[in-house]
Amino acid sequence: MFGGIAIVLVVLLIPVGVLMSGAAASAIIAEVFHRDGRKDAHPELLDLPD
Repeated sequence: MFGGIAIVLVVLLIPVGVLMSGAAASAIIAEVFHRDGRKDAHPELLDLPD
C-alpha cells in the first residue's frame, strides 16, 4: 500500500517540480537579458514605453 502511495506522489511531484524550476529559470534569464538590454540601449530608446 505504501508503495502505491509513494508512486502516485512521485508521479505528481516530479512534473510539477520540473515545471516550476523551468519557470524560475526562465524568469531569471529574462531579467538578466532585460537588464543587459537596458545597459546597452541608446538613451533615446529608453524613453519609449515598455
